[in-house]
Amino acid sequence: MKTLPIFFKLNIFLILLFLTPYIMAYDEPPFNVVYKTGVYEIRHYEDRLVVQANHTNQDRGFRKLFNYISGANINSEKIKMTIPVTEFNNSSGMVMQFYLPLKFTEKTAPAPTDPKVELITVVEGYYAVIKFSGRLTDKNFNKHNKILRENLIEDKIKITGPAIKAIYNGPFTLPFLRRNESMFHVDWNKN
Repeated sequence: MKTLPIFFKLNIFLILLFLTPYIMAYDEPPFNVVYKTGVYEIRHYEDRLVVQANHTNQDRGFRKLFNYISGANINSEKIKMTIPVTEFNNSSGMVMQFYLPLKFTEKTAPAPTDPKVELITVVEGYYAVIKFSGRLTDKNFNKHNKILRENLIEDKIKITGPAIKAIYNGPFTLPFLRRNESMFHVDWNKN
């Protein structure tokens, strides 16, 4: 049996590497864009069900939530991964959230077996969002968060919540192919 030339193998690898983000499409909560500038957009989201965990270490927060969707719930049910994974800081520390598929409600979603993991409904509302690519370092997130905040202040749009980090891709996605977002809940009343 002949082995494939290294050039051919490299081309197949590169094609798969670039297509992986498109092949592995995940569900995300639907939204309507109600306003858009050259820098940011305002989105309206309906109520969304999330599973969340408070944490002091991002990996531990992710692990707890990943365990939940992998079957660490009262039904031992595996739940499809969705995007984005969100993270923000509140009065009790860092919070990480996984959105649940739309088929679930608070009544039908299996309860977590880990007492540090909880199901909550994120109430409908308006969010200002800035998109960016690259690695999601604190420096990159803070840079875009600052740009978004300054533009909202300039446009006289009131921020009503903490900065939210929205992560759409896994760690093996090339940085220039990644979709990241910084978000703020806002008071939107323009018509």
